[in-house]
Amino acid sequence: MFKVPLKDLKEKIIASDKINSEELDEKIKAKINELSGLISEEGAAHIIANELGVELVSKTNEKLKVKEIYSGMREITTIGKVVRKFETREFAKGDSTGKVCSIIFGDETGTIRVVFWNDQVNEIADLKEQDILKIEYAYVRDNRGQKEIHLGKNGTIEINPQGETIENVRQGTTYERTSINTLQEGAEGAEILATVVQVFDPRFFSLCPQCNKRANNNHCEAHGQVEAILSYVLNAVLDDGTGNIRAVFWKNQTNHLLEKEDLSEYKENLAAFENIKTDLLGEQFKVMGRVKKNEMFDRLEFNVQMVEKANPEEELAKLNNPRSSPQTPENTAESTAAETPVE
Repeated sequence: MFKVPLKDLKEKIIASDKINSEELDEKIKAKINELSGLISEEGAAHIIANELGVELVSKTNEKLKVKEIYSGMREITTIGKVVRKFETREFAKGDSTGKVCSIIFGDETGTIRVVFWNDQVNEIADLKEQDILKIEYAYVRDNRGQKEIHLGKNGTIEINPQGETIENVRQGTTYERTSINTLQEGAEGAEILATVVQVFDPRFFSLCPQCNKRANNNHCEAHGQVEAILSYVLNAVLDDGTGNIRAVFWKNQTNHLLEKEDLSEYKENLAAFENIKTDLLGEQFKVMGRVKKNEMFDRLEFNVQMVEKANPEEELAKLNNPRSSPQTPENTAESTAAETPVE
């Protein structure tokens, strides 16, 4: 099954004009009850879409827009403009070596990361930012909540294919202000203004410098023995008066939250972090990101992608001008690409 966010599922079903929003919510609840709660909202929505004959995704032999690409797809074809190309990294796996390079490309509907391995890296040696890239027979995987395109053995690329143009690339996410009590699982591009009411100790872990996955004892399952890098995650409870939610701040977002460049000094001395936790309490922040379901604890969590200290003058201006446009940060695609979340 393709991993389609609940918000997208609902939008596609409602867009079919076979059911309205209220009826869909009722049907989802009824389907969950019918199956004794053994199915998620996404699963119920998939069943309802099938019953109504709603096509949730385009057939994979068609050329897909970025917004139509979901984790789990195989043999897809898509075309995008390169907006960023990262440096090639070399790694060791046992007695052999390899290399990996990734790019961010997109179209008018959004951006996505594309990953190239070993011989594939040579094929994009001359690829430049602003080039048009056509990808065929690729597959899509989920990397800790972020979609990635991989070529696989049968994947092919074509640089600047004749007749293909992309004028504008939608870089970044439009964040819409909402209240905590209205947040739903799968919501993307949500913005909340909330106060910190509880802070937990940061958790430290090691990552493979090549793939950003866990590397215990400097060992990565994919790349063998590596020189692991230290990363961390911080959890805090936010409250906006309508409700509260646990927010997850990964390394870059934690650094922005605390206005620090690094927390490694606290790894062996968490007692020294107590003052920082105390100083955060009662502070108000604007956080932007997506809502995920923590299955282990059966709760919604806010996965933070951007965080800013609340600006009273800006918030007052919004109250006086409620039609002000939502924020569209230009650096969202780059910040997401620079740090792949590991959960």
